Amino acid sequence: MKKLSILFIFILVITGCSSAGYKTVSVEEAAGMIEDGQVKVLDVRTPEEYQSGHIPGSELIPLQVIDGLSGQLDKKQQYLVVCRSGNRSQQASEILAAKGFNVLNMAGGMNEWTGDIEQ
Repeated sequence: MKKLSILFIFILVITGCSSAGYKTVSVEEAAGMIEDGQVKVLDVRTPEEYQSGHIPGSELIPLQVIDGLSGQLDKKQQYLVVCRSGNRSQQASEILAAKGFNVLNMAGGMNEWTGDIEQ
């Protein structure tokens, strides 16, 4: 029984230490946060994808350069990270969260976005 308790505590500690450091939100949640001015949107797609249509007011920082440009970001700001489908934004969210940024990842990406689009 004692060994089982120790194993349970160990699993809890390991699980707690492996959290992503960022939260994934739905497109609907993201839209509300954008509308309320709670977040700054970072688009991590390619310049070509960004030019084809992006969330108004978003800033383009392609995934390939986000690590190098993260020094230009404000750690006091909450960022919503978006891409086409949610895969690259998840990678970017991991990078930024590891550097201490307050990050939200938008699930579904621009494929699921139903709000305004700027070109």
